[in-house]
Amino acid sequence: MTLTHLNERGEASMVDVSDKQSSHREAVATGRIVMQPETLKLLAEGDMPKGDVLATARIAGIQAAKRTHELIPLCHALMLSKVAVDFELDTANHCVRVTAFCRLEGRTGVEMEALTAVSVACLTLYDMCKAVDRGMEIMDVRLDRKSGGQSGVWERKAPSAMDVNESVTAETAALNTLDNTNERPVEIRFFAELRERLGIEKLSVLPGHLSSPTLMGLKEWIRSQVEAPQVLDQPRLLCAVNHDMVQGDVTINPGDEVAFFPPVTGG
Repeated sequence: MTLTHLNERGEASMVDVSDKQSSHREAVATGRIVMQPETLKLLAEGDMPKGDVLATARIAGIQAAKRTHELIPLCHALMLSKVAVDFELDTANHCVRVTAFCRLEGRTGVEMEALTAVSVACLTLYDMCKAVDRGMEIMDVRLDRKSGGQSGVWERKAPSAMDVNESVTAETAALNTLDNTNERPVEIRFFAELRERLGIEKLSVLPGHLSSPTLMGLKEWIRSQVEAPQVLDQPRLLCAVNHDMVQGDVTINPGDEVAFFPPVTGG
């Protein structure tokens, strides 16, 4: 097997496709971004601070496919006839599944364009949602199918029973880490000046993501999620747990609602 993007001296080289026959070419790529259940709920309900997340990610994916040659050095500039980016909100696995489809009539394939569309769409989803969930993970970006050209049709094989069992075991372990079914997320609210300075109104976190199940552990996690963590260090910051004002460090339990308020001033 030889690498087509290397010349006889081992140097990177753009493939000359001028002698290839033009043909109908298509490619499908997929990927997913895993997030907290509350993040997926906010996305589904259209309550993300930055607006219409899926519409923005769809446009970003389509634009990325059209400009793949500007991102991947040895890709050709292609006249794509069709680019489609679609999303599936998977509540069972707390993720958004992304599918990209590309088509053209030409001398080279569109696999890289489909993969680039999925990758940039996932990155845009991360950017649009990171204000409430910086722990999201982009996973399983891959080519699922291509057709056209001399090599014809290639399709990803369905996994064997053994592969499925191993995958399910790994997936279950990952989901158990992300979301213990006996846990409910801690809901966090910011009010008045705090909300303005942090640029967010609410967050949520599963207790298992905290370094300790305490208010101090919660504050430590919040600092890792916001762009202005120093806001939480101001003296006399007020805090309520389940509508009861608290002082000092207290235990935080699954399902608790924690609210932060700026210090009260005045005589």
